[in-house]
Amino acid sequence: MKNMSLSRVTTFAVISALAMLSLAGPSSAQQGTTPAAPTAPVAQQAPAVSQLPVAPAAQSAQPAAPSDAAATPAEREGKPLKATAAELKELSPWSMFKSADVLVKAVMLGLAFASLVTWTIFIAKMLELTVVQRKLRSALAKIADARSLAEAQFALGAKGSVLASFLAAAMREARLSAGISSDAGIKERAASSFAEIVRAEARRIRLGMGLLATIGATSPFVGLFGTVWGIMNSFIGISKSQTTNLAVVAPGIAEALLATAIGLVAAIPAVIIYNHFARVTKGYLELVSRASGAAGRLLSRDLDRTHVSGSHSRTAAE
Repeated sequence: MKNMSLSRVTTFAVISALAMLSLAGPSSAQQGTTPAAPTAPVAQQAPAVSQLPVAPAAQSAQPAAPSDAAATPAEREGKPLKATAAELKELSPWSMFKSADVLVKAVMLGLAFASLVTWTIFIAKMLELTVVQRKLRSALAKIADARSLAEAQFALGAKGSVLASFLAAAMREARLSAGISSDAGIKERAASSFAEIVRAEARRIRLGMGLLATIGATSPFVGLFGTVWGIMNSFIGISKSQTTNLAVVAPGIAEALLATAIGLVAAIPAVIIYNHFARVTKGYLELVSRASGAAGRLLSRDLDRTHVSGSHSRTAAE
């Protein structure tokens, strides 16, 4: 009985031991796998840590591609604007003239030539009027005390002036009318000759005044024609470029307006110079009228002396 009980106890102990071993096996397996669990996150974290230094480099390299892609649309609008702005900074009358249309260039050149003609006439007429006025005043002062046409011619000398023409016309009429007793007829014919000399002198001294008047009256309209033509070309360019940006439109309009500016530069001095010469010429023609009157008075004195000497000779003959 005891042996049977011992064997049973032994069998029970073995079974219990095996059961305990079987229970301890999974726990030990779980304990063996437990350290592997933290190692898995470490392995997962390692690539992330390894990627941390690479990410800034990628980020530093990536902006180049996006910046180029983003700059492409901006350059399409920005570069033309910058180029146009540079051109606007370089705008000058000469550059605008060179880039203008052929017809606008022709208008500008014509107006520039008209301005040159205006100032040439101004210098020439100023010198001419100054010289002739001085000569005529000096001639009138020389014959102020003359008693006859011959004496006035002698005092005047060979200096050419309009007064010398009046004296020559008076003496010629007196010589041609010798033997005619009508003094009124002689004076009338002499006055007609004097009037012709005055008209000829007025035409000579006013030479170039009509050109000044034409330049002053037409230059603004010629410049306006060039401006209108240039603005039309600018509008055509706007329609072709399909943009209304002021930086694109401004150069063409500036070139067109330059024609109007040159027209005003040619017209304003022409009008001022014309008005100035109109006053100066009027003063000179008054001096010419004085010279005509002086020659007429000398002729009248000669005629009276002729009649007085004739009456004296007739009286002496009787």
